[in-house]
Amino acid sequence: MPQIRISDAASLMGVSDDTVRRWVDSGRLTGATDEAGRKTVDSAEIAALLSEAAADVDRPVPTSARNRFPGIVTRVERDGVMALVEVQSGPHRIVSLISREGADELGLEPGVIVAASVKSTNVVIELESH
Repeated sequence: MPQIRISDAASLMGVSDDTVRRWVDSGRLTGATDEAGRKTVDSAEIAALLSEAAADVDRPVPTSARNRFPGIVTRVERDGVMALVEVQSGPHRIVSLISREGADELGLEPGVIVAASVKSTNVVIELESH
């Protein structure tokens, strides 16, 4: 199985290097050492963890979109008709162009918790329930 460095695994999963090291120490991931003496993890195990995490995502609103990214609004730019909404979801930056009316109705401002649902080339912004 291909091995990847702990730092690369952490980046892929949106967690810290220390978190990946703790998962290796606890047995959640299998660690190894490469030829250069760097700690590595099995890329197939990383893929399995990411798949499990995706399956565990709550979908409170029924939708056909499967590419759903919970995150936080980092920027909103409104003009007369449209609004640009930027969302940070782990290591992913997602930008959506929606109607200004939609942004106003959702109360979108930096700091609001949302989910970006990607369907084809469209990104839909919805509020996260707590």
